[in-house]
Amino acid sequence: MASMNHSSGSEMHNMDHNHTNMAMMHMTFFWGSNAQILFSGWPGTRAGMYALALIFVFVLSVLVEWLSHGQLIKPGASNVKAGLVQTLMHAIRVGLAYIVMLAIMSFNVGILLVAVAGHAIGFLLFGSRVFKHSEMPPYVKTSDLPPMSC
Repeated sequence: MASMNHSSGSEMHNMDHNHTNMAMMHMTFFWGSNAQILFSGWPGTRAGMYALALIFVFVLSVLVEWLSHGQLIKPGASNVKAGLVQTLMHAIRVGLAYIVMLAIMSFNVGILLVAVAGHAIGFLLFGSRVFKHSEMPPYVKTSDLPPMSC
């Protein structure tokens, strides 16, 4: 019969001890300020750092909407210059959107709520008609970038 390799008691104790020191990764949504968002150990267990993480994700979400609906290219700009600016804006927008997505993947409900709120406020400010000064015909382009597609 083949011999079986048994671990000694001290090795098993060390494995158990290492598992208890590892940060818990949630695989379901949870509510609480003890979370890891984007970086190992951040925001940690302090409520102030968690509030900073919430503000950070909110601002990133608003920036994604601003880039999605903003017009930074002046009419009459050369095609090459406009194309380079559009490409840079697109890369920044996608990068920020991925950072927001990774933050949501922490499965923290607070992060999810502030990300959705940031996108909603950003759309209200930059994409909706609420703050537009004049009625625009539907054929007028309102953004330098195409809409985000999921």
